[in-house]
Amino acid sequence: MAQLTISSRFNGPPGSGNGGYSCGVLAAFVDGPCRVRLHAPPPLGKPLTVVEEDGGAVAMFDGETRVGSALPTTLDLEVPQAPSLAQAEHASQGFLCYENHAYPSCFVCGPQRDQNDGLCIFPGPVRDWSLLACPWQPSEDTLDEAGNVRPEIVWSALDCPGFFAAVGETLVPTLLGELSAQLRAPVPGQAPLVVFSWPLGKEGRKLYGGVAIATVAGEVLACSHTTWIVLS
Repeated sequence: MAQLTISSRFNGPPGSGNGGYSCGVLAAFVDGPCRVRLHAPPPLGKPLTVVEEDGGAVAMFDGETRVGSALPTTLDLEVPQAPSLAQAEHASQGFLCYENHAYPSCFVCGPQRDQNDGLCIFPGPVRDWSLLACPWQPSEDTLDEAGNVRPEIVWSALDCPGFFAAVGETLVPTLLGELSAQLRAPVPGQAPLVVFSWPLGKEGRKLYGGVAIATVAGEVLACSHTTWIVLS
């Protein structure tokens, strides 16, 4: 049994944790690729209990409320070729939510956050809505002692771009239901990165999107499969 607390800095919707960050802090208790399901909005600034479950799984609780569960997985994801940095910079100009963002203070994609406070990841369409991209320059305080992006921050970056790919140009209100991620290699924080995402279809109220983080040379360092639940 262990405890963790999600700082108020790492919010998604006001008053609750960013989905990717919340998944990432729980995934730290699982070795290798991991699938995390969120069962309730992760509270901020409150001790959460992490317990081991069968099959290498772990769960995170707020008192008696199950907030999230994580287990080892195999991520079978076909990742497209990464766009160039120039393509990503141009695509980011088409980000739909510089204004009228549903959660403008979101740690990952909120336009009210500056680069020293949030991640400022603003994906837009590269050519059409089959592929979105943006540049990303991690800030110093998101890095570990070796100069690499901390894993829970990588998980954060693998979250919101999947939403924009999954919903496309017609924005609908959703919440992250599940995030599966594979961190293939350390993500260096000293040079610009390319974050890109693509739609993976839908099933009823569930929308799916893929996300990847690459170097400017096109090497994919991390990727994810995101599941979004359309709010009724």
